Amino acid sequence: MTERAEPDAAPGRPKQGRLPLGGVDGVPAGRGAVTYHFRPYNVGRWLTWGGYALVLLLAPLVFSSSLSQTLLSQMGIAIIACLSYNMLLGQGGMLSFGHAVYSGLGGFLAVHALNKVGAGTLHLPVSLVPLVGGLAGLVFAALLGFVTTRKSGTTFAMITLGIGELVYSMSLMLPEFFGGEAGITSNRVVPPAVLGISFGPQIQVYWLIALYCFACTALMFAFTRTPLGRMLNAVRDNPERVAFIGYDTQRVRWFAFMIAGLFAGIAGGLAGINFELATAEVVGAQRSGAYLLFTFLGGSTAFFGPIIGGVLMVLATVVLSELTKAWLLYLGFAFVLMVMYAPAGVAGLVLANLRLAAFGRLRALLPGYLALALAGALAFTGASAMVEMLYHLQLNEALGPVMKFGGVMLNAKGAAAWVGAALLLAVGATAFEAVRRRFRVRWDAAQAEIERELKRREGT
Repeated sequence: MTERAEPDAAPGRPKQGRLPLGGVDGVPAGRGAVTYHFRPYNVGRWLTWGGYALVLLLAPLVFSSSLSQTLLSQMGIAIIACLSYNMLLGQGGMLSFGHAVYSGLGGFLAVHALNKVGAGTLHLPVSLVPLVGGLAGLVFAALLGFVTTRKSGTTFAMITLGIGELVYSMSLMLPEFFGGEAGITSNRVVPPAVLGISFGPQIQVYWLIALYCFACTALMFAFTRTPLGRMLNAVRDNPERVAFIGYDTQRVRWFAFMIAGLFAGIAGGLAGINFELATAEVVGAQRSGAYLLFTFLGGSTAFFGPIIGGVLMVLATVVLSELTKAWLLYLGFAFVLMVMYAPAGVAGLVLANLRLAAFGRLRALLPGYLALALAGALAFTGASAMVEMLYHLQLNEALGPVMKFGGVMLNAKGAAAWVGAALLLAVGATAFEAVRRRFRVRWDAAQAEIERELKRREGT
């Protein structure tokens, strides 16, 4: 059989095996977007998943240092955790403030299991220890989720916050299980090595995490295509109608909550193997807030958004935190900007520009993007210089007023440095606002042209 591509005769109507231009699997491409379906194979899906696997395979070869392998391992864990959280937030409309409970408890059980494997009382390959964390996450999600999913909306969010604080306080009250403030340590190198794999070198741990990352991503994507996954979307959008046709909305949320807990527990188990440590911090509100923040920044409306969010989570908490002590300030500012101008997250921006590219309207907007980037960089340079000088005066006063910023020496107590930074901020912000207004006019014009093109196609 030969493979051929045919245009979809009815734009907007679901058809199996489509490759949307301007959308991805699991995300609508937009009304009337040009779509194609491939026979006998879905080429788009093979290319997407093949590319994803290729990135996981090539990443440690391109970034081969030990630091890079450590960061890549943490990114794989964060991707699984953020994807599991998005099963609640993006697919089910459940805003949870306690998702770290299930990844953290899964991590603690995995570390305990790893210690038993090392002691010889539990005969289990180290590669299967993350499944112990997943089982623990599933069990705890079934117990606690039965209570939390009885309500929805704000009430659900408050209950998850209370349960998260309850578990965190228990982690300090039960040192026999949680290890107190020091936590529980373990050793992932358990002899004898199987096929020469001892999980001592970081690269071997990365390959284990990459395997679980790909498998969990595929399984969570498959969940979105199941009847339960579709019904979860319906409960998110219109729970009253779902209840009217005879479905128990609480049971749908509970089942989804358990599945999310399963994958969160796997992420916690992988973290236990990677760090060989589990502390009270892994069940705390800060970790739950990080899942929420970076899932939103990546884009909760698209399936691949949490993947971007997981990468950003590691870059911010590990890399950015080492570069500046004001990293939380920058992170909060970025979150505010995303909420104001791009509530769909990075994935939403990607899909919007893919839609423009599909209709040939992106090239005309590239100069505007460049001008926005230059003006924004100018304003950011001025603002960050002021922030860094302020932090230097407050935290590093003993080192003297002179500090290094971007390769330039600045006197934090000198008027010239403050005036220069303020001028950069003022000029950059003014230019950015002027460029943004002109860009918005061009953007709206491009969207109007796309809508007219869609109406023309629907009329023919």
